[in-house]
Amino acid sequence: MSPRHVIIIIMSLSPMLMRQQSVSHSVAGWKLFGKVPPRQSPSKQARTIQQEFEARSSPSHHAAGQQSRRKVEFEPLSTTALILEDRPPNLPAKSAEETQRHRQQYEQMVAGAKRRELKEAQRRQQQMKERFRQEEEISNATMVWNQHILPHWESMRSSRRAQDLWWGGLPSSIRGRVWCLAISNELNITAELYEIFLSRAKEKWIVNSPGIDTASLSDRESSLELITQDVSRTFPSLCVFQQGGPYHDLLQSILGAYTCYRPDVGYVTGMSSIAAVLILNMDEVEAFISFSNLINRPCQLAFYRVDQPLMYRYFGAFQVFLEETLPHLFLYFQSVGVTPDLYLLDWILSLYTKPLPLDVACRVWDVFFRDGEEFLFRTALGILRLYQNVLLHMDLISIGEPHLLLPR
Repeated sequence: MSPRHVIIIIMSLSPMLMRQQSVSHSVAGWKLFGKVPPRQSPSKQARTIQQEFEARSSPSHHAAGQQSRRKVEFEPLSTTALILEDRPPNLPAKSAEETQRHRQQYEQMVAGAKRRELKEAQRRQQQMKERFRQEEEISNATMVWNQHILPHWESMRSSRRAQDLWWGGLPSSIRGRVWCLAISNELNITAELYEIFLSRAKEKWIVNSPGIDTASLSDRESSLELITQDVSRTFPSLCVFQQGGPYHDLLQSILGAYTCYRPDVGYVTGMSSIAAVLILNMDEVEAFISFSNLINRPCQLAFYRVDQPLMYRYFGAFQVFLEETLPHLFLYFQSVGVTPDLYLLDWILSLYTKPLPLDVACRVWDVFFRDGEEFLFRTALGILRLYQNVLLHMDLISIGEPHLLLPR
């Protein structure tokens, strides 16, 4: 017989030999525990094992069918009741003490599982109750705002009822309307005026397109190019202001129109996040009107126009409050040379949309529009108080830019 035929025969017999070897090992392994192969004796379910044990331990075991078995309220895990199973015949049988101990252990496992399940159910029920309570409060507050406060804004905005509801947080459904009324429109901006400056901004974008010389642009409307870059970096986690997003063009339009409306201010980094928050709560024209009037407030205008004398007056007042409220942190900042302009400037320019989550920043805005610019500095004190223990243990001396370690 040629070597080629031998190889063919070996290859044809190998699968058969492997199957026989596998079966023999399987049978031997089961025989070691006094069992038969799985095909002849399928494994029992945990509930079956439990029921057989209860039947054997029942006083009326010999009177089959005379007494119904006790119903088990808890469905055990797949291996929970295996502790109740007898040992294989070729091993020593359980003693009465061991059987009782196993029974107690099983009951403890079942009781523990019941307690965990009950605790989890209570936690879910408590969460549901809390959610229902919050939804009911929001619903009631929304009704009060819509029926009693907003229709009579001028006479009700300073009332105790409105102030208390305002402090508790504005419902999202009426937040934009309250913000718009609270900011007001002292500049008397109209929708027609917005369209005029929007058209001018679109013309400027054409002029600033690649290949066109913009060296002749001496005013700050040339910051339109910076707007295009900043818009796509605004709230990237929301994915609505980026290129192709539903609010990308709208945000760019509002910022461009404002830059043409106030070329003396122009566009400053941080404005995009403020306009974005307004867009999320108002329509286009209302957002532009509110944005323009908000930037025109003394505090915001001082920071955006970099009015250093006025800015340092704000910083000096904040230092006084910091020394009174957080004396240890104040002394530590003094020793390492950390001044308010290193962290407070960015917070004020973005109205806390950078250091805080969006929902928390909206709550800050709620009270800011109620109490005025003072609350912006109270918010800064609150952030520093929250991080005081962390900041006191930071080695800020060796850091070139210590403000990077502050909460952002």
